[in-house]
Amino acid sequence: MTTRPDVTALELLVRVAETGSLGAAARAMSMAQPNASRSLTRLERRLDLRLLVRSTSGSRLTTEGQVVAAWARDALTALDRVALGARSLVAEQAAQLTVSASLTVAEYLAPRWLAAFRRAHPDQHVSLDVGNSGRVLDQVLAGRASLGFVESPSVPRTVTSTVVARDTLVVVVAPSHPWARRRTPLRPADLVAADLALREAGSGTRETLERALAKAGLALGAAQLELASTAALKAAASEGETPAVLSELSVVAEVMTGQLVVVAVRDLDLTRALRAVWLPSRRPSGASAELLAIARAQGGS
Repeated sequence: MTTRPDVTALELLVRVAETGSLGAAARAMSMAQPNASRSLTRLERRLDLRLLVRSTSGSRLTTEGQVVAAWARDALTALDRVALGARSLVAEQAAQLTVSASLTVAEYLAPRWLAAFRRAHPDQHVSLDVGNSGRVLDQVLAGRASLGFVESPSVPRTVTSTVVARDTLVVVVAPSHPWARRRTPLRPADLVAADLALREAGSGTRETLERALAKAGLALGAAQLELASTAALKAAASEGETPAVLSELSVVAEVMTGQLVVVAVRDLDLTRALRAVWLPSRRPSGASAELLAIARAQGGS
């Protein structure tokens, strides 16, 4: 079994990437520079890679170091999500604010919104329920969540909504897939003919794609691979044979490191609005109104 890298060393590596200086990275983490240097040396030995080029003028990452730093950012963000999720579970019974969010929003936007909210209100308990857009709407309509965030292209008239961010769906494949070497964009018909990996029915991602294809006079076939999570779709695409349609927000790290390649599609509008939803009788106020204001202000940035 491979020994996992030390989390502190990974954070140091990310800090060096951001500051260009081992000393600055050590100061940011309240560490003595010799200790920071030893920590990164141990990380290099553990990974069997040279990550840093050290000189009197500072430290810079090697190409391998840049790739590992990108992965480290992803890993640290995931750990933050675990910590935030655990706190939400602990506080669930006494939650003063219950929010429901679709998977893309919950994984890539809501953690930042909730972190900003918690900084302003450290004593305020927040419970975050996660599911596809259909489940979020059910939670809001049933009164189990005072505020919801969905990624579906439309919402029912039984809820009030406002746009908080914009997103775009992209087609991604492994570098070994024939589409990765295309010099011309795909046509909508190419997507319909392909064996795509897609989110399950009821997800905003799936509904956005289906509506875009319908406007082009096309419909998805029944023999598609359906998976219930973004991580599963990315894993299926990275295996090499199956294209996937995912939120652009969700594949930034994989595209940056070359694990996945975005394939252009012509004549198909895959943009969408991400919306906050609530019951008309439960207009956001107090904590929910403040969280909504944060989501609007930060959007997808």
